[in-house]
Amino acid sequence: MDIVDAHCHIISADPARYPQAPIGGKQSQWAATRPVTAEGMIARMDETGIDQAVLVQATTNYGYDNSYVLDTTRAHPHRFVAVGTVDPLRPDAAASLKAAAGDGGLAGVRLFTSGSTVPTQGEWFVAPETFPFWEQAAALDLPVCLQMRLGPATGQLVELLERFPHVKILLDHIGYPDIANSPAKAGQDVAALGVHPGLHLKLTHRNLERLDDAGQNATDFLTPVLDAFGAGRIAWGSNLPAAEQSLPELRTLAEEILTDLPETDQQEIFAGTARRLYPRLTQA
Repeated sequence: MDIVDAHCHIISADPARYPQAPIGGKQSQWAATRPVTAEGMIARMDETGIDQAVLVQATTNYGYDNSYVLDTTRAHPHRFVAVGTVDPLRPDAAASLKAAAGDGGLAGVRLFTSGSTVPTQGEWFVAPETFPFWEQAAALDLPVCLQMRLGPATGQLVELLERFPHVKILLDHIGYPDIANSPAKAGQDVAALGVHPGLHLKLTHRNLERLDDAGQNATDFLTPVLDAFGAGRIAWGSNLPAAEQSLPELRTLAEEILTDLPETDQQEIFAGTARRLYPRLTQA
């Protein structure tokens, strides 16, 4: 099967060349305890039968300094594309985004509004100061990965999708829906967002582990979400090495959860969606 890992991270073994500058001033535990270099990621991909991957900026290690993912993708253009980070609240955010995407630069951008080192969900991503950033992302047809938690901030996400319908937004970890509490309720909540054509979902171990725990009830989540979005708006990502499992284990987990889907749907989730969002992968 053709597989693209739509979400993995790399950490350089050379901190002098690529110094730490984590958003919030705190390095994530996984970056400190189980980092994977670019060369290590290639080795793991080869072991797992994955030809290409999307390197998502390790925001909790490098912040807004995209040097390592950019240097890596330029050194290995047939294996990787880079999704970097910019500060959309800066007055020069639109210009910075355009410059970062030019000349074989970023293939996408990520906004980190909540996560392991940012426990409070930020709602600044729809502030008026960010509008030039979103307009530039639409003009460049540049996908924006949004790391956020559904819940109180879902209203801001809907406002964003309605204000900028032409921006392709990829919701990291599907916004952490509460599958453990109720797969059916979580599925309904996510499916309700499917009316927004620009919204795409990134399916990772953070969802797949909960679906595995749910057993037969996993379909209560998957069925409404697939009905609302279609497989063509869902992309699988390993989240290695933030995920503790090995890459082969993460691939197997995804394949087991999705095994009952039609082969065409599986192909979309494992590669097709990512290749459309990041055309440079198709060209590689």
